[in-house]
Amino acid sequence: MRKKLFGGIVVIFSACFILSAIVIFGAEQLKKEKIYPDLELFSDTLSIVHSAYVEPKGIHDLIYGALKGMLSSLDPHSQFLDPDEFKDLRAETEGQFGGLGIEITIKDNLLTVITPIEDTPAWKAGIKAGDRIVKIDGELTRDIELSKAVKKLRGKPGTEVKLTILRESESKVLEIKVVRDIIKVKDIKKAQIIEDGIAYVRLIEFRENTVKEFDAVLKQLKSQGMNSLILDVRFNPGGLLDVAIDVTARFLPKGALVVSTQGRDPASKMEFKSKCNDPILNMPMVVLINEGSASGSEILAGALQDDSRAVIMGTKSFGKGSVQTVIPMKDGSALRLTTSKYFTPLGRSIHNIGIQPDIVVESKIISEKEDETVEDIFKKLEVNDEKPKAEPVKKDDKKDDKKDDKDSEFIRKDNQLLRAIDLIKAIKVYNKKKVEKVE
Repeated sequence: MRKKLFGGIVVIFSACFILSAIVIFGAEQLKKEKIYPDLELFSDTLSIVHSAYVEPKGIHDLIYGALKGMLSSLDPHSQFLDPDEFKDLRAETEGQFGGLGIEITIKDNLLTVITPIEDTPAWKAGIKAGDRIVKIDGELTRDIELSKAVKKLRGKPGTEVKLTILRESESKVLEIKVVRDIIKVKDIKKAQIIEDGIAYVRLIEFRENTVKEFDAVLKQLKSQGMNSLILDVRFNPGGLLDVAIDVTARFLPKGALVVSTQGRDPASKMEFKSKCNDPILNMPMVVLINEGSASGSEILAGALQDDSRAVIMGTKSFGKGSVQTVIPMKDGSALRLTTSKYFTPLGRSIHNIGIQPDIVVESKIISEKEDETVEDIFKKLEVNDEKPKAEPVKKDDKKDDKKDDKDSEFIRKDNQLLRAIDLIKAIKVYNKKKVEKVE
């Protein structure tokens, strides 16, 4: 059974016996809580709406609407998926789809970018982690369901979508046009020796072949004299859960706890431990994270931080630490239900909290302007005389290394990476002095 965190989502295609257990458990709970009077209320309401509403509505559509409302009332990640939406979700987990290349969620009642995936149309257009998408093709996203937002953003490769973005850190409203494309994610963006045995690996996502590629990269870097490592998971939205665990296990003792999950159902309480036979344990290590690091990358950072295996540097991560179980239904629809939450080895919750770095290094100066409320944002967009002037994104705003020919170029432009290099050097000097003192 494989769990998948696509944009922080875990997909489990449950076996029939699991579904049966859920149904039986649910029925028993209904009896205990004497919920049948409320079901009668629902039945009466359904009958009245069906017979008296101003326009005719089919029972099927009314029930689907009720199910969508019920699931969306739980949290931003729980959803009822109709058969078409379920097909779209399965297409997403196959790894290629026509879209923009952004991971999104509902946060503070606003459609929010978790992270743009590197080298995708969204990344190249200048969309950033934390951006609020307030309009899609001119339509306000107020109260939009996550599944509907995904459907609006996806489309045929080559077609264009216009986004109105609120960037709170810069107090700007931006109009950004993005041309859809087939999204193909490259797991490892960069892997090289920077200087003096300091290796740098940029990990974009945890996917099917990541462990194999990661092991090959580590082997190559070792042959080139790697004696320390900077692992960069900034803007890494997650991926496959077991892959995130396996990558983390490369740096923890065999048997060490990587992450645990806990929920109401006893079956949701699980522990995931390192199974790596030959981990790298004594090499100085820094992990870079930021607000675009979510889910699987937070699991990695949290485990290495709790074990004191690596110094975590950068800015606080996104905070996507809940587990969604996708349960297929008889008619081809599905429930995507939050069933548990992730906890680091020391029992810290990730969800809505994120991982706080050991050393905070901002990539830029953050505006101290007080955040606006949701109502303030939409009022400005709806009232003409208060509507802020939309600004086009300048090319200089693009966060893209443009495939620099010189290895030193991307390092020089990255203050967080420069700080990580300095820290690794300091650790190596300190360790050397300790050895000399003993001798």
